[in-house]
Formats: sequence, C-alpha cells, structure tokens
Amino acid sequence: MKDQFYLHFDTMPAGTSQQKRYDGRTGRYFKDAKLLNLERQFAVALRPHKPSEPCMRPIKLTVWFAWDVKDKKLWGTVKPTKPDTDNYIKTFKDVMTYLGFWVDDSQVVAETIYKTYAEKATIMVSYSEIMDKSDAFIRKEVE
Repeated sequence: MKDQFYLHFDTMPAGTSQQKRYDGRTGRYFKDAKLLNLERQFAVALRPHKPSEPCMRPIKLTVWFAWDVKDKKLWGTVKPTKPDTDNYIKTFKDVMTYLGFWVDDSQVVAETIYKTYAEKATIMVSYSEIMDKSDAFIRKEVE
C-alpha cells in the first residue's frame, strides 16, 4: 500500500505532544486544551484520507510541514524555529494511529520530516509499506 495526499489549513495548527501536564494531586498526566485542539485539527484534516484497512507491514513515512508566512522571500526556505519536528510529528503520528492508518505507530520504521515556509499552510503526507528486504528503500539504505 502506498498513499500520498495534502492537507490544507488556514494557518498551521499550533501545539506539540509536550503539552501534556501532570496533576500532582491525582498522579496522572492529562492533555491540555492546546494539545487537544491540535489533535482535533489533525483528525479533521486526516479523516478523509483514512485507508479502508490499516497498514499491517513496516512503514516508510514522509511528512512535509509548510508553515504559512506573508514574506514571499521565505517561501520554500527551511523553518529552523519551533516547534521541534520530533514533538510535532509525535502528535501527528498518534492521530494517524488513532484513525487507523496503521495498527501501531511502532510500525513506522523510517521517517523523513521537513519544515519549510510557504504561501499557504500545508502538510504533505506520503507513506508506503515496506514489503521485504528486496524493497528498494531497504536495499538502498543497507548498501
């Protein structure tokens, strides 16, 4: 299975998986409103692209986050500022798991994440199942 699609937003959703909070009285972690809102925005955008069946094999995932900016000179350039890719992609993958793109996000064995600026807030997602060691991706990475 292989799929590629684009998600468009008025402005890039804000927040990261780091917005979990600890309640000292109950000893439990909880998601704050900003993280819940981020998950909701990702879920609404991703739901139309949900596959009929979840991927069962290892997955190669590429996600390109393009933050909207007014300055045309920045369009197409890298975004070296917050949020950190590891914190942002965690929430994104968690939502993809929840929606059933795959059974568990541990199946994602290779991922590439880009952050750039663009005219419009867009997320490009590409994922494919890795079939076996003869898969071109595996062969290229091992050689």
